[in-house]
Amino acid sequence: MNATDLPVPPAAKTVSLGCAVFGGLGCIAAFIFDRREFFLGYLFAHFFFLGLSLGSMAILMMHHLTAGKWGYAVRRFFEAATANLSLLAILFLPVFFGLNDLYPWMHRAIIEGNEPLEKTQSYLNALGFVIRTVLVFGVLIAIARALVRWSAEQDNTVSVEPTRKLRTLSGPGLVVYPVAMTFAAVDWIMSMEANWYSTMFPILICISQILAALSLVILLLSGASQSSALAPITGEETFHRLGNLLLAFTMMWAYLAFGQFLIIWSGNLPHEIAWYLHRSTGGWLWAVILIALAQFFVPFFLLLMKPVKKRRRVLARVAGCILVANIVTIWW
Repeated sequence: MNATDLPVPPAAKTVSLGCAVFGGLGCIAAFIFDRREFFLGYLFAHFFFLGLSLGSMAILMMHHLTAGKWGYAVRRFFEAATANLSLLAILFLPVFFGLNDLYPWMHRAIIEGNEPLEKTQSYLNALGFVIRTVLVFGVLIAIARALVRWSAEQDNTVSVEPTRKLRTLSGPGLVVYPVAMTFAAVDWIMSMEANWYSTMFPILICISQILAALSLVILLLSGASQSSALAPITGEETFHRLGNLLLAFTMMWAYLAFGQFLIIWSGNLPHEIAWYLHRSTGGWLWAVILIALAQFFVPFFLLLMKPVKKRRRVLARVAGCILVANIVTIWW
């Protein structure tokens, strides 16, 4: 069975279709009443789901390189998510029509007199944005298709050649992924702030995507672990290994997030600290507290306990907590 053969219950298809219709009508209404809020919401939602696919692709390549036992139970979930990249590339097209609503570097009145923006005009412009986006999606989709195709080929042959190709691709792929996401994170997210930049931000995005994808798959595996196909390989040890992996990426995310904050706080430069100042006042302060608790402190201390990682229902709740916190973090 490959990623495209995963059974989908009829009820799930009906619910998905209903959500798509409802969401489509909501998008039309939002576009009519407030273009900027529509494009902000659209980019936020797209970036979240794109993160699930890219994070899945990264973990998939890690598994091909290490051949760890933890990956065999969840490999098809990651492949199914990775296969969505082509669709997500098409769904990014509306963002091209909202550049004026999203990015300050599209407005001559804002650029004039703003030295940082004036210096970046050769890079931050509409044509460059489109070209880099097409290249980023093109490279990532090529890697994703190869991963899914060669995995399917391995299911139909006793030769280990497809596995060798998967391993050969995964090494460079894990280098290409953060490089591609550096361009994407700078263009799509960081450039929404006229004068803010951080060299740690793109890699923080990558770790956040991997953490979200892993959390989602743990939730899915927990629900599907009683099926006849998965039961033999989804025992306590499998969830224990996935829990250890979740703990590792939780710690890595916290280290990078705190490191970025500490560097900016120590430098105390107006154009840098403003990014944190207007994200920690008013109602946003509660978002900061929620992110700190739900994406690090609570999961970290729970995942230190071996029984938590071995019990699938408990681990699923921890993963769900991290996934919800990740949604809040992206909006924040």
